[in-house]
Amino acid sequence: MEIRQLSWTKVTFCSLFLLFIFDVSAQDSIKAKKIKVLPVPAFGYSPETKTYLGAVCLFNLNLYDDTLTRSSNAKIEFNYTWLKQIIAETEWNYFFKEENWFTSGLLHFSKYPDRYYGIGADRKEEDQVWFQSNRFKIDLNGLRRVQNKWFAGLELRYLNYFNFEQDSVVYSELASENRSGLGLVVVNDSRDHILTPTKGSFLRVTNNYNFGRTTYSQLIVDARKYFGWGKKMKQVLSLRASSKHIIGDAPFFDLALLGGDDLTRGYIYGRFRDNNLTTVQTEYRTSLFWRVGIAAFGGVTLTYPQFNLIQLNSIKPNAGLGIRFLVDKEEGTNLRFDYAIGQNGQSGFYISFGESF
Repeated sequence: MEIRQLSWTKVTFCSLFLLFIFDVSAQDSIKAKKIKVLPVPAFGYSPETKTYLGAVCLFNLNLYDDTLTRSSNAKIEFNYTWLKQIIAETEWNYFFKEENWFTSGLLHFSKYPDRYYGIGADRKEEDQVWFQSNRFKIDLNGLRRVQNKWFAGLELRYLNYFNFEQDSVVYSELASENRSGLGLVVVNDSRDHILTPTKGSFLRVTNNYNFGRTTYSQLIVDARKYFGWGKKMKQVLSLRASSKHIIGDAPFFDLALLGGDDLTRGYIYGRFRDNNLTTVQTEYRTSLFWRVGIAAFGGVTLTYPQFNLIQLNSIKPNAGLGIRFLVDKEEGTNLRFDYAIGQNGQSGFYISFGESF
């Protein structure tokens, strides 16, 4: 399993180290009247990067004196990994006054040795090819509130894979290229908090059109529901159903990818990819004492070329357990430590701000 490359001693040290750092940060974070800043070193592990070291700065923003506008957030992060990967990115979710407008986005640059297994749900470990590329990504969203918690607007995307190198010529689809895209976005968002929701729901439907060497469209649907109960919503059940569908000839890096911290914990990000992906995930979280809580999660994901070609090997289950550490009592923001397992020995250990969904 991937996690065996990092001893449990190191995992324990990493966890205790981060708990100490974030306890200090939570107590002594830089506070302005309406802005809270949590600058901390970052140290952790994921199956895509192995051990990583860097710095992250989380901003919680509440700039308006009204009860209609939820807190916004932003993150700036830089990491260097055991695989000699360099990752620098910033992302944000920002509500304007009375939530009449909403914007979110991502700016990402990385120099990234990575693994590619080919397309399809039946790819084996021996299919693995290492490749090197520099990656530049931009994802910008501007949405207008149309009714209650409903928003609609546009998405602009740009992806550029360049300085491309690989150790094999088996896969001819591995090539440097860039893509631009424009999409329509509809969102219904009634979550009480963006990073660590305890109640409400979320629905996002995106239909974008992308052009470059080839053209294709993507339909992405992401639906989530949160049930909180108990004193101060200390117990939460969250449900997620998400799918991505490609129409046309998309490059390998913009297909529907399984794995990673966001979608299907327990698999290397991109371990399986195809034109279609559908996942159902659930997670239960509860507080134990002081700032410490636990979580249990799991689900099933399908990767397939077409609806009529779904087979038994298209099914990819995952399950896991996690520890939660409350770093911001006012906003309810957690730092999470998750260990997840997938199929055929796949596993991963993840550390991140906020919840996976």
